[in-house]
Amino acid sequence: MQIKYFDNAATTRVKKEVLEEMLPYFNEKYGNPSSLYSIGRVSKKAIEESRKKVANLINCNPNEIYFTGCGSESDNTIIKGIANTYRKKGRHIITSQIEHPAVLHTCQALEKQGFEVTYLKVNKEGFINIEELRNSIRNDTILISIMFANNEIGSIQPIEMISKIARMYNIVFHTDAVQACGNIPIDVKRMGIDSLSLSGHKLYAPKGIGALYVRNGIEFEKFMDGGHQEKNKRAGTENVAGIVGLGKACELANIHLKEHMQHLKELRDYFILQVEEKIEGAVLNGGIENRLPGNANFAFPSVDGEALLLNLDAKGICASAGSACTSGSSAPSHVLSSIGLSDELARSSLRVTFGEDNTKEDVDYLVENLCEIVQKLRK
Repeated sequence: MQIKYFDNAATTRVKKEVLEEMLPYFNEKYGNPSSLYSIGRVSKKAIEESRKKVANLINCNPNEIYFTGCGSESDNTIIKGIANTYRKKGRHIITSQIEHPAVLHTCQALEKQGFEVTYLKVNKEGFINIEELRNSIRNDTILISIMFANNEIGSIQPIEMISKIARMYNIVFHTDAVQACGNIPIDVKRMGIDSLSLSGHKLYAPKGIGALYVRNGIEFEKFMDGGHQEKNKRAGTENVAGIVGLGKACELANIHLKEHMQHLKELRDYFILQVEEKIEGAVLNGGIENRLPGNANFAFPSVDGEALLLNLDAKGICASAGSACTSGSSAPSHVLSSIGLSDELARSSLRVTFGEDNTKEDVDYLVENLCEIVQKLRK
């Protein structure tokens, strides 16, 4: 059975060009980057070249990029690192109710250590209220962490407005851009972003590699003790092959971003139109404006979401009910609950996220089977 993959927000395949770039660093150029001999220097050079490629994607200086193991580690590193560094100035953090668990659970862990966290509400389309953000700022606020784009409903937050407010009050602004990097343009200098998290496996690089951008001048406590790698901020021998893969993926994303966005947007809009025309009562979760180009999330009243996923899987169709990091939970999506959906409607939802390999014919196959399965489950 042929697999039709529509869950690119969960993970993407590793591109052929990325894999080819990585392979020599497993068995030919295998030196430890901290070693002084030639094959060690080769690995070190490859890391620094990749650092430049990641920096180019978001327009920062290469020395502002730190390699990590994943987006979750990047979030943990900067949020806990800022909290511990600036705790004498204050213990108040602002985030939103629809953040990824990597941010929410990190903030909850800090609350147990005496920090206070304000969780901003969002409207039905998944956007924070700028005035609520402004009114939430206190004299002891040290960090604002708002995701660039939501992983479930694709809402793209007003990042430049948020960063402007943060600068006005001399507060560090971090954004989890795991879903945004490689899918929409990001310029950290122009947008005034102090720190940003990204993950390789969301943009056609392998799993197990991520990166953290921190603007020069921002101090943060290191997350992992040991060696002096990554400017003494992230101990441990570097994942050279993974770093090389991330660098290549960022390079390709930078080159093809405009056409990539257009392709995803065409598929998304076509899918939304077909679903709304052919499936009675289907509800698009979140708005259509300021939404990730490849994201569509629908609720199908009177349909069990888990049964829907299993029936789609039987047809070779891969999609999801929400974040892959919360798939083991029986609770309804915190994102869908935050935008006002009832538990019943939230549990009837399906997230479809398109990638560069998807075609219009794939969408037709998805819609045809989705119509049949929804009708069957409603009966």
